[in-house]
Amino acid sequence: MGRYTDNPQAIRDLVRETEVHRDVYTDPEIFDLEMKHLFANTWVHVGHASQVPNPGDYFTTTIGSQPVIMVRHTDNTVKVLYNKCPHKGTKIAIDGCGNAGKFFRCPYHAWSFKTDGSLLAIPLKKGYENTGFEGSHAAQGMAPVKHVKNYRDFVFAKMNDGGPDFETFFGDSLSSLDNMIDRSPVGKLEVAGGVLRYMHNCNWKMLVENQTDTCHPMVAHESSAGTAVNIWKSVENTGVKKPMAVEIFAPFMSPYEFYEGMGIRVWDNGHGHTGVNHSIHSDYSAIPGYFDQMVAAYGEERARKILGENRHNTVYFPNIMIKGPIQLLRIFRPLAANKTLVESYTYRLVGAPDLLLERTLMYNRLINAPTSVVGHDDLEMYERAQEGLAVDANVWVNLQRLYDPAEQGQPEAVSNGTTEWQMRNQFRAWAKYMTAAM
Repeated sequence: MGRYTDNPQAIRDLVRETEVHRDVYTDPEIFDLEMKHLFANTWVHVGHASQVPNPGDYFTTTIGSQPVIMVRHTDNTVKVLYNKCPHKGTKIAIDGCGNAGKFFRCPYHAWSFKTDGSLLAIPLKKGYENTGFEGSHAAQGMAPVKHVKNYRDFVFAKMNDGGPDFETFFGDSLSSLDNMIDRSPVGKLEVAGGVLRYMHNCNWKMLVENQTDTCHPMVAHESSAGTAVNIWKSVENTGVKKPMAVEIFAPFMSPYEFYEGMGIRVWDNGHGHTGVNHSIHSDYSAIPGYFDQMVAAYGEERARKILGENRHNTVYFPNIMIKGPIQLLRIFRPLAANKTLVESYTYRLVGAPDLLLERTLMYNRLINAPTSVVGHDDLEMYERAQEGLAVDANVWVNLQRLYDPAEQGQPEAVSNGTTEWQMRNQFRAWAKYMTAAM
């Protein structure tokens, strides 16, 4: 047993008002406790219902370090089951996604389970007669994750009984999801364009923090986005139409004043977003016919309100970010204290022009892919930070920019777009949910 296990005060002491101890990023014991407590006590994104459109369709993923299966049951509801046979513990599904038909079958001893996890059949069942098997854990079938919420096709789950219900945990932050979904004229999204996966040799929380860090783009991305902007400036007066890629790159090089003015909103439980007033997505070219479709669906006033909301990055604590205006979701999947897999999913606005999806896919490739232009800038910064935290000269990481002691306890607030308030907000939630069940 290490110094943090069963010691909630030692964990809380890692988070001060304006700084956090390096152990939150580097200590394997802390990482193990995150998997045991943080990801069990919070509502974690599992997947999207469009990934399992038909009965029997399944999608395998993880909640923290726990393998789970999201599956469409025969009654058309979406279930989340632990990916484990109750007999010998064998993983039931290992192929990412597929269709189980009417039941799952364990590849080891052929025990079978309905798509809600309940036990269907056992070979040589007579061997269990008069053994009390009916009262065993195994007889209950594949264990379901205790708490599952399908919110407008976005599926979340919470493993532990304690803590807030779904609506309390997310509160008004769900407005960012609503806005992304409402950008469809029929109010519906579907996963499209596959998923981009990108390994990072750093702690997962670094990536979450960076989603609301607005003081790095014009510095870290000068060599990538900055180069693209300079090349465009050399030809923009020659009558060449501005490429979609340049529209995507150029806002990254906006000055500090732009980011200060965009604003940051924080919500309770670690959620928050950049882009209260405007964002890097505000000035994209109009897509022909799209606004007319939105007006027909919602009326002009409502359509303008939906499309006028251009939030930049919304962080849903603990480990996802969405971009409403560009219909993108990133999951920061923790693998070890110094290793994170990033998955980037793109969504089609059902009923909207295909050019919107084209822009979303281009953004994802240019910014988030292993072969991206901008993403490598961030990757290098994360990995340099992970290496630098091994230096003993100073064991505290500073999060002091625009700190105000009055910010504590505010369930919702808007501040300067370069504040580190949202990072502090995340770590307050981190300490809370790490120790909630201790």
